[in-house]
Amino acid sequence: MSKILVVDDEEMMLMMARHILSTKYDVVTASDGAEAIELFERERPDMVLSDLMMPEMDGYELHRILQEKSGGSVPIMFMTADDSEESESKGFEVGAEDYIRKPLKPDVLLRRVGIIIEHLDKVHALKAAAATDQLTKLLNKTSAQKKIGEVVKHATGALLMIDLDNFKQVNDIYGHTAGDKILIHFAELIRNVIRAGDLAGRMGGDEFTAFLNNVTDEKILQAKANYLNAGILQSARKLFGADMEIPLGVSTGAVFVPDEGTDFQTLYEKADKALYEVKQRGKHGLAVFGNKHRSEQALLVEGISQMRLILSERNMEAGAYFVEFEVFKKIYQMLERLAEHYDKRLVLIQFTLPDENFAEEFQATLIQSLRRSDCVTRSGRKFLVLLSETTTAEAAYIKERIFSQLENLSADIAFESEEIF
Repeated sequence: MSKILVVDDEEMMLMMARHILSTKYDVVTASDGAEAIELFERERPDMVLSDLMMPEMDGYELHRILQEKSGGSVPIMFMTADDSEESESKGFEVGAEDYIRKPLKPDVLLRRVGIIIEHLDKVHALKAAAATDQLTKLLNKTSAQKKIGEVVKHATGALLMIDLDNFKQVNDIYGHTAGDKILIHFAELIRNVIRAGDLAGRMGGDEFTAFLNNVTDEKILQAKANYLNAGILQSARKLFGADMEIPLGVSTGAVFVPDEGTDFQTLYEKADKALYEVKQRGKHGLAVFGNKHRSEQALLVEGISQMRLILSERNMEAGAYFVEFEVFKKIYQMLERLAEHYDKRLVLIQFTLPDENFAEEFQATLIQSLRRSDCVTRSGRKFLVLLSETTTAEAAYIKERIFSQLENLSADIAFESEEIF
């Protein structure tokens, strides 16, 4: 059921609108702009029906703020007792979907709201179709990369690479139509092992991916892998008969987030290494990326020259060296040890942002403003910086240089620095 937020400073109008619309829609009401903004962020209605002239904040200003907060277009219909063409024209200029005059006529209001909701449904359907793999109805490759990529930046959980073992034999023996049926059945199995807050997509062919939110236990992953293996074999035997001899199964490579990073491509590559391990040991199983995979490349090389190539940073860029917090911690500990024998000055800086809304912008500015010998990490809205060969006085100058590039964004950023050695 679509949800509508009705905003009006007159209690009678709110009651009337609720009475008319609640026959078809879920209705929430607000008596002023501030309350409407709060409700909008909490309830996320499909459209807004707002009085145009209200004290403190009129409908035009409310619409502008809601658009900023939603990051897109908010479907809104204005209602007013003003019958001038000027107010109606301005309403459409600011992006209103429709305009209705008071007193409200039930049939007219329902019809106009219905037209807006129907249009929204069509738009949502088109967006969903563009993001969906047409055969399996899971996310397609592009959408999976984008949506999972956005989630893993801030979430905790497990990223999976899921591969159907020996699927090619299905196409070769039974034909591509039969192969498509297997893929459809397999997609349904994946849907059965994920929850409402999880994401799953088809990366192409017989390769799939999934992100399981807040799953940090390997036993849970193993149970899901077992379910997929048993389920796909059972589905195949129902389709092709109990005597089907194709060793159909599922190989799954997993990586925990944020333990192994927060970048989708990096995580995906690590999950792929774990998947390769499953394939090497006979398929039909699960492997989780860990210390073994991080060191396996180094263990295979011979000669110190090759080892140095592996250890060296590739494509060194200008600006500070950005690392995950645990790496930052190790660098700090190493510098502490060096300080026992060498007279090196080191300053630790902490920037604390009021929130994470412009964290990406701040991170880019921070890295570009520092030297390649400096080190940066981030934990939520906090940024830590290690400045080598620097004093606290010089650190204060660096802070001012960074803040000067942020215009009005630097006012609420807390800054602390301490000379360590």
